[in-house]
Amino acid sequence: MTENTPTQTVHKCDVLVVGSGAAGMATALRAAHDGLNVIVAEKSEHFGGTTALSAGWSWVPGNPKGTAATWDTRAEAETYLKALSGDYYNEEGVAGFLDTVPEAIDFFEDNTSVVFSYPEKAPDYQMDLPGAKLGGRAILPSDADIRMLGSRRKELQPYLSSYTVFGYMPQVGPDMATILKANQSVKAFTYTASKLLRTWVDTAVFGQPLKRTNGSALMTRMVASALDAGVRVWTSTPVEELVTNDDGAVTGAVLSGERAGTVQARLGVVLAGGGFSGDAELRKQYFPHDRNGGQHFTPTQGHDGSSARMAMAVGGRINADVSSPGSWAPVTVFKGIVSRAQRLFPHLRQIGLPGMITVDKHGKRFGNEALSYHDFGRQMLDHRASEESVYAWIVGDEKLMRKYGIGFAKPTPIPRQLFYAADYLVKGETVAELAEKIGVDAEGLQATIDRFNRDAVAGEDTEFGRGSTAYNHFRGDMDHKPNPNLATLDKAPYYAAKVRMGDLGSFAGIDVDSRHAVVRADGARIPGLYSVGAAAVSVFGGGYPGYGSHIGPALVFGYRMGRDIAELAAESGSADALERAMEVGA
Repeated sequence: MTENTPTQTVHKCDVLVVGSGAAGMATALRAAHDGLNVIVAEKSEHFGGTTALSAGWSWVPGNPKGTAATWDTRAEAETYLKALSGDYYNEEGVAGFLDTVPEAIDFFEDNTSVVFSYPEKAPDYQMDLPGAKLGGRAILPSDADIRMLGSRRKELQPYLSSYTVFGYMPQVGPDMATILKANQSVKAFTYTASKLLRTWVDTAVFGQPLKRTNGSALMTRMVASALDAGVRVWTSTPVEELVTNDDGAVTGAVLSGERAGTVQARLGVVLAGGGFSGDAELRKQYFPHDRNGGQHFTPTQGHDGSSARMAMAVGGRINADVSSPGSWAPVTVFKGIVSRAQRLFPHLRQIGLPGMITVDKHGKRFGNEALSYHDFGRQMLDHRASEESVYAWIVGDEKLMRKYGIGFAKPTPIPRQLFYAADYLVKGETVAELAEKIGVDAEGLQATIDRFNRDAVAGEDTEFGRGSTAYNHFRGDMDHKPNPNLATLDKAPYYAAKVRMGDLGSFAGIDVDSRHAVVRADGARIPGLYSVGAAAVSVFGGGYPGYGSHIGPALVFGYRMGRDIAELAAESGSADALERAMEVGA
């Protein structure tokens, strides 16, 4: 309901959700299912947030189909998370997560347009820890047709262009595996060509690719379901500040943008507008490597700290009692070939491929490149802890560039001049020349390559154990022998790309209790205010258990928030307070 007065527009609803990523839309879908009137306010001109840019996986141990296929148990999931989180294990939060997973996943599959796929293998990131599983816990969305969104389809967050293959976003799994071999077999080339052709034709005719994959598919399905359920999803509508009554309860918010005015939210406001990794000042406070700025580059969308700042303005705080304040993702910073604007390429998979190493300024490796992006990022930060700048170099040879490329620098036959022009790729005819160009110790680099080559021939990384777990192998090339993660660097010329520190969201976040009500420093709830998703402190204590460690909790806790918000409001008395406030026009 919307009222226009001589001074302002007043929108009324039961629940105001701030942010339109997985957490916000999950909240909206469950609340609408219970008959609540929901507004989703998105500050960007596009809905979907970082979820729409992501691979779309959800780490949800205990989901019914995955559990049935793998005989996974709750005890094993708890054991794994305890080992992963260590001193930061949140027993109550994890219990709430695991309690809710089965009904949340059933809800989305039974009551919305969301369809999940259940890959047989999707190893947990720390396969050497007790309780880890090879599969069953990580699920991903099925592809979607963007026309499900009708006239709203142009409002979907576009793909991260640097991560597409000439406009097409491969689906993680067999689709991506085939496309990565497009220059190695006629069958894979033909398959890839058909995907690209369809993408280009759709873009020419409809202005965007119709087939959506990964996180874009998930958000297409979630938003379409929300619109069908009567949820008001408003883009280009920033929430400027929260509104409170005399008792300190949050009663709504002030909007700007296309629907400027005031929202009166009877049951409360849910902050789901992303973390704070895009806020330079908050990074200086909570990201130790970026105390002086300039050492962090985020590819996330909307993680500008606005949710955290709104919570703090009414008495909330950031909880940084986690092992890692961010979910790290090394990135390469480069320039657009035409626009020359800054672009980012997140290295989420490829560093573990055979024939690729990562070195410091001394030319030395510092960790296992086939770990998850988060864990490799932690190694990178630990290694650079005593130095001002945080960076490293990915190094490979001509064989690597012909077969795999290096991230954004695509393999043969794509012209490499494109990647030199973008300041992405550096080339040296010899190891010594490459070292000189990138400012790395030449003798150290040569010694590192010599040792790595000996290990690659033997099939065992004696320095850091790369290629020693099933997860390592999953990040390599399973067709490469004897080890999917190891190959020699011995064919000139040599190539390098610089990597800096980035993230996929923050793990430190708004302090909430076990039911995701925002709390003050003394632990007391702020009536009418809640937070889910990357905006809130991570339930995993700063650990990254597997594929989809942001989206899984976002779906589960968003679902639970939508289910429970009326009950939570009644518990704190905020529902009655809000009812009275609305009656007197506050």
